[in-house]
Amino acid sequence: MDRAGGYRECEFTAEFYDYIEPYRQRPDVAFFVDMARESKGPVLELGCGTGRVLIPTARAGIEIVGLDFSPRMLAVCRRKLAEEAAEVQARTQLVHGDMRHFDLDREFRLVTIPFRPFQHLITVDDQLSCLASIHRHLVRGGRLILDLFNPSMPRLVEERYLAESGVETEFTMPDGRKVERHYRTAARDWFNQILDTELIYYVTHPDGRRERLVHRFPFRYLFRFEAEHLLTRCSFQVEQVYADYDKSPYGAKYPGELIFVARRA
Repeated sequence: MDRAGGYRECEFTAEFYDYIEPYRQRPDVAFFVDMARESKGPVLELGCGTGRVLIPTARAGIEIVGLDFSPRMLAVCRRKLAEEAAEVQARTQLVHGDMRHFDLDREFRLVTIPFRPFQHLITVDDQLSCLASIHRHLVRGGRLILDLFNPSMPRLVEERYLAESGVETEFTMPDGRKVERHYRTAARDWFNQILDTELIYYVTHPDGRRERLVHRFPFRYLFRFEAEHLLTRCSFQVEQVYADYDKSPYGAKYPGELIFVARRA
C-alpha cells in the first residue's frame, strides 16, 4: 500500500530527508509553531515525517500528536525525539496511520498538514475521506491548516521541467556519502491535475562508487476555489487564505503558497 493514496516511499527517502537543503531552510516552522501556541493545543499533525515541524512545536510547550504512514520516517523521528529533553518527549506522541481514515479517539484544537502531504491524495474520494477524518477529531470551533502549493500556470506548461533540472546544494551524509538531488516532471495528466514527479539522487560513496536513485510519485495540484469547495463539503469554514508563511494575503505574491486556515463548523 502507498503512503497516502499516491505517494510511494523509497528506502532512502527518510534517510536523506533531514539533510536536504530546501527542507532545512523552509520558512514554515515558525508559522506552524505560532499557530500551535495560539491554539494552546493539543495539536494533531498529519504527515509529521521526521519531526521537522513536530519537534519545534513540542519544544514550544504544546502537546502534539504526529501521524504518518511511513514507518521509516517515524523511526527517524523517534531517534530524534530520544535526544530531546524529557518534557519535550512527554508532550509528543507518534502514531503510524493513514491520513485518509484514522480514529485516535480524542479531539484536538488544531490539525495541521504542513508541506503538502494532502497533495499525495490523488482522488477526490481520498481527499474527502481525509477531511472528514480531520473534522471528527476537531473540537467545535477547532481549526485546520491546509498547506498546498499554488499552481503556477506558466510552469505547468513549460517543457523544460520534463528534463532533469533544479540541481540543489550537495549535502554530505554522516557516513561520508555525498548526495546531489535533481528533479523532473516525468509526465503530466492535464485532466486529473496530476504531475508524475521524479526526485533523482546522485550518490557518491567514499570509495568513489556512484549510483543514481530515483523516487517517483504522482502529485496532485489543486486550485484555490477547488480546495475551498472540498473544505466546504466537509463542513469547514475558510477563515484565511495566505500566500506565504508571513501571512501575506492570497494574491499578494504569484504564485506564492496556498495556505488555508479553516474552522470546524
